[in-house]
Amino acid sequence: MSSENFKKGQGAQRNEINRFDRYTFEPEEEDFQKTKTVFTKVFPKTIVNEVKSPDLRMEYSLNPYQGCEHGCSYCFARPTHEFWGYSAGTDFERKIMVKKNAPELLEKFFQKRNYVPKTITLSGNTDCYQPAEREFEITRKLLQLCLDYRHPVSILTKNALVLRDLDILKPLSEQNLVSVSFSIPTVNEEIRRKMEPRTSSVKNKLKAIEILTEHKIPVGVMVAPVIPGLTSDESLKILKTISEAGAQKFGYVLIRLNDTVEPVFVNWINAHFPDRAEKVLNHIRSMRGGKLGEKRFHERYKGEGNIAEMIHDTFALGKRKFFANKEFTPLSTENFTGSKDQQLKLF
Repeated sequence: MSSENFKKGQGAQRNEINRFDRYTFEPEEEDFQKTKTVFTKVFPKTIVNEVKSPDLRMEYSLNPYQGCEHGCSYCFARPTHEFWGYSAGTDFERKIMVKKNAPELLEKFFQKRNYVPKTITLSGNTDCYQPAEREFEITRKLLQLCLDYRHPVSILTKNALVLRDLDILKPLSEQNLVSVSFSIPTVNEEIRRKMEPRTSSVKNKLKAIEILTEHKIPVGVMVAPVIPGLTSDESLKILKTISEAGAQKFGYVLIRLNDTVEPVFVNWINAHFPDRAEKVLNHIRSMRGGKLGEKRFHERYKGEGNIAEMIHDTFALGKRKFFANKEFTPLSTENFTGSKDQQLKLF
């Protein structure tokens, strides 16, 4: 598929085969040219997930939406859509499940007897500030509950829509209860439009970092994913740019294409960057033992080979140059109330 025929605003152009389906049906390509986003309200029994992966720093995660409209071809969450009977391809971007009862479930979670508070990460899987949030405002309600109960919450997003909720974020921050991290894999706007077609622009992300910093809300950045041969040469520029905007810390993740993410990304890179597609894919293989994916704990973030080592060395240099004197204070669990803080409603 050439870039001329590639539908704008999507990372996937087709529905990849669901690994769990016994029978498959592939609609004709013209059907996807008319595809619109469909929102389905769902009512799960639980909403907070305990993170047990030994190489993740998150303690709890909470995802108010399943699927994501942002359209990033490399998104590691795509295969999770298959557990719901959908495809990791177009379905992941156009069939969004909205967890309407998420606020009620979170409040019940806070009220559990003997509950010991730990930071909850929004989202950890799919973006809590994706475009659907403008209409449904579930993330906003979750943040209000965190304020009411004085519970720590960290936010990871690609969308400057987070600024809408400054009125909640500011009092959370005054009690050391919130941090915000932006996912910024590139500061090249032309590449960003192709990589993340429905996320905020680079300019708006950086402006959001500046505004949050002005309001004393701690901000970090995830440079993710680092794609060798496409974005890896930007690493130092990204760290310099985000540091100047006010980011207090950063993390980074090497790209890995597990399960159904692989065909979506391969299709995407060949369409948008045909001149370097094979080079990029070979670089990824060199970091992943000849494959495009990696599932082993720790190894999935470490990678192997010369290219992986060069990337690690570059970020170590960037940390010394641009983040040497910056600190990021851990969020507080000391003031958790176990019930709604009525005094806060007076402000």
